[in-house]
Amino acid sequence: MATVKRWTVDVLIDEHGGRTHAEARLHSGETARLTGIGNARLNPADTDVPAIGDELAAARALSDLGHQLLVTTAADLRAAVGHPVRLGA
Repeated sequence: MATVKRWTVDVLIDEHGGRTHAEARLHSGETARLTGIGNARLNPADTDVPAIGDELAAARALSDLGHQLLVTTAADLRAAVGHPVRLGA
């Protein structure tokens, strides 16, 4: 039977004065934890729609987390095979 692993990502969002900050925290059960950061700010000329700032900051945090996970994977693979690797799509 295959082993099922569960990874979770918590997205924490904080808003202050037209600025939104998000952190996407990966919990994989491993010792290394990764946190992606994303920010958004309200253009003073735009209507304040907090959900849009939340979405943008969260998307940026998740994108940053994904990038960090790729970098971590490449480093782990490089250590395993003994030479630099390039991860493609």
